[in-house]
Amino acid sequence: MTDIIKVLIVDDHEMVRMGLKTYLMLESSIEVVGEADNGSKVIDWLKNAAPEQFPDLILMDLMMPIMNGVETTRAVLGEFPSMKIVILTSFLEDDLVVDAVEAGAVSYVLKTVSADELIYALQGANRGMPVMTGDVSQALTRGIRQRTVQGDSTGMTEREKEVLLLIAEGKSNKDIGEELHISIKTVKTHVSNLLMKCDLEDRTQLAIYAHRKGWVQSE
Repeated sequence: MTDIIKVLIVDDHEMVRMGLKTYLMLESSIEVVGEADNGSKVIDWLKNAAPEQFPDLILMDLMMPIMNGVETTRAVLGEFPSMKIVILTSFLEDDLVVDAVEAGAVSYVLKTVSADELIYALQGANRGMPVMTGDVSQALTRGIRQRTVQGDSTGMTEREKEVLLLIAEGKSNKDIGEELHISIKTVKTHVSNLLMKCDLEDRTQLAIYAHRKGWVQSE
């Protein structure tokens, strides 16, 4: 039996919340456990939620008064580091995409996606798998490259940099091992060293780091 994904909807427009709730409740793998009309209310909602109503994932608007989606993402992950957050917005500005991902959002989804694409994004995010359409990925890449980062002082080895570049290309540990002719265990060791040296927390942040350094070339 498929595990139920418990979702908290955060959007300042009541009609949007109602529409999302109505559709998501038709999906057997998803349960909407609550909603909030502003990011500033999310932390209190989570702290007061009964255990059986505590969400696995937050589906959140980006542009909201008082506390926007990026600020809310940072605040939520500061209190609840394991929470999965999916940004759902109409905005595709490069900086906004980068800000949301750097704040810790798993995925950034446009409100123009189909219902099936939204469900797929939620299911992926619940597994910690980023799901972004091509235009969002392009905006992320452009936004990262517009932000310059000076010099590298991490003490990264050439092999670690090779692993980092392959991570930025979306390669799995298995793919990296095959390409570099090293074991998966060795790849995992390099990834752990990279996270420590770069003071980062996950592979997505490593990929962003490589892009910001200008080490990843566009096709």
